[in-house]
Order: sequence, then structure tokens, then C-alpha cells
Amino acid sequence: MNTTDITVIDNITLITLLNVPSDVCFFPEIFERIAARDINVDMISVTPPQGDQTNLSFTVADEDLGKVLDFTAALHEKHKEIKPIVSSGNSIIMVQDENMRTTPGFAAKVFTAAAKANTDLRIVTTSTTQISLLVTEAAFDTTYDALQQAFQ
Repeated sequence: MNTTDITVIDNITLITLLNVPSDVCFFPEIFERIAARDINVDMISVTPPQGDQTNLSFTVADEDLGKVLDFTAALHEKHKEIKPIVSSGNSIIMVQDENMRTTPGFAAKVFTAAAKANTDLRIVTTSTTQISLLVTEAAFDTTYDALQQAFQ
């Protein structure tokens, strides 16, 4: 019996902020400003610090693109060193299975399927029972099909 669920959220914007201060005390400023604009954040990823800076990526719905662009412009105005990169029209493919907690190999299976599809991965986040892949619109169909085949 297959217990793996593969679900999708379309129309996702990825925001990557380059050269963010690596001090975790700076992150509330970013997410409070986003929340004040009534923007819901989904995936969040922080790269390992390079000295006193890091890169912060997160996703929001494409419908919030205008508000996100206002946010990134205001952030860059206040913190000139922070460089925003914005990419819309992406999809999140979520592979979820309660068995991930105790069964080795789920990540290998997901990445093998993505590699076979030559997926353009933008960001990956995980939990104990879910692997979420942000993929471009161009890579969506082949990646989704490859994951469906891998988990049949």
C-alpha cells in the first residue's frame, strides 16, 4: 500500500536576499515587515554564514508579488548591502509520508527522481515527514511525473 502523498502548490514566488546579516536577531525585522504587508511566508531557507553575512530565501504566493517588490525595495533602501532576487511562477511539490521518520532512503528517492527529470530546483526544505521542492514552471511537469513514478 502506497502511503506517500505528492501534493502541489502553484503560483509561488521565491525571494532570495543576498548579504543579509547572519545575526539571527536581524531575521525578525525581515519577517515582521513582511507580516505587516499581510504576506504569508511558506518555505524558508538560510545558507550557512559567510563571515557576518548569509543568504535568506523564502516563498510567498505570486498574488503577493507587488507587495513583495515594495518590501524588497524598502529593505534595500534601508540596508544597501542586501541584494534581493525575485523569481515568480514557480511550484512547490511536496512529498509527504509518515514513514520518513523511520525509513532511510526517502531523500535519495526524491533526489534521484528529480535528477532523472533534470529538475531546476530552486529551494528545498524538509521536515520529519515531508520534502518540499520549489521548481520552475518549465521543470514542473517532468519533475512531478518523475516523483509520481518513483513513489507508485
